[in-house]
Amino acid sequence: MAKYQNILVVIDPNQDDQPALRRAVYLVKRNGGCIKAFLPIYDFSYELTTLLSPDERTAMREGVIKQREAWIKQQCHFYLADGVPIEIKVVWHRRPYEAIIQEVTSSNHDLLVKMTHQHDRLESVIFTPTDWHLLRKCPCPVWMVKDQPWPEGGKALVAVNLSSEEPYHDPLNMRLVKETLELAQNADQTEVHLVGAYPVTPFNIAIELPDFDPSVYNDAIRGQHLIAMKALRQKFHISEEFTHVEKGLPEEVIPHLAEELKAGVVVLGTLGRTGLSAAFIGNTAEHVIDHLKCDLLVLKSDDFGKPVVDEDDEHDDED
Repeated sequence: MAKYQNILVVIDPNQDDQPALRRAVYLVKRNGGCIKAFLPIYDFSYELTTLLSPDERTAMREGVIKQREAWIKQQCHFYLADGVPIEIKVVWHRRPYEAIIQEVTSSNHDLLVKMTHQHDRLESVIFTPTDWHLLRKCPCPVWMVKDQPWPEGGKALVAVNLSSEEPYHDPLNMRLVKETLELAQNADQTEVHLVGAYPVTPFNIAIELPDFDPSVYNDAIRGQHLIAMKALRQKFHISEEFTHVEKGLPEEVIPHLAEELKAGVVVLGTLGRTGLSAAFIGNTAEHVIDHLKCDLLVLKSDDFGKPVVDEDDEHDDED
């Protein structure tokens, strides 16, 4: 985690409490580094003011930007007084996620921290369209912070892929565990748990093949996953009691275990993709995210590459 020295924090313009900023300050105080408090703003009404000249509209936009900069500085007042290095930047941009990704790329930020909102009734995390764009397209790790206090004794839960048929997951699994252990060491996370899910017996196979024994199949699949988990945990000297191999869909197993452990953060990995699939993190990851009730840290594979920002996206996303 000490590698995260240049953190970009997205400021929520609609509230004074800034959980993402608090989380970033927490990390910087323990690992060093610096923070940029960043806010993209846009008000279409300013573009419709035809009675004003272009220079006057520009002056009005600059006035709004300065007001917001002063407001953010007030939010950062106690952190700045405490010696935390925080740069403040406000830009005028009609697509927040594009502005954020451009800032990540141009300033080589190595971690993006942004707040998500907790749904009061369902107690699940609600991701905005901007959140989804960032999770899919941001080239650096993305930490989505829940707008509730960090649970007492909160743990880090790393979701790993133990499928022997997909060897390209191995380097990503190694990176997920390595970086989460660094997080545990430097950010007071005393326990790191690993979780892998394995599939249940396909129902149609059991019906179509009379001699098929589901129990033998399940035992074989579980055995493969246990062996893969053992090999992974031994590389990092992780105790067996902190590893979990569970039967079921990842989108059910991971959120359930995270809640059972009272995890503070779930760590997922994403693979670099091109073409049509570039719009998605992957079906498994997206379904897992939909059911989480805690913070989420998404790490990108080394070949994730530079994001392509679509100019013709349908949504002018606002938080």
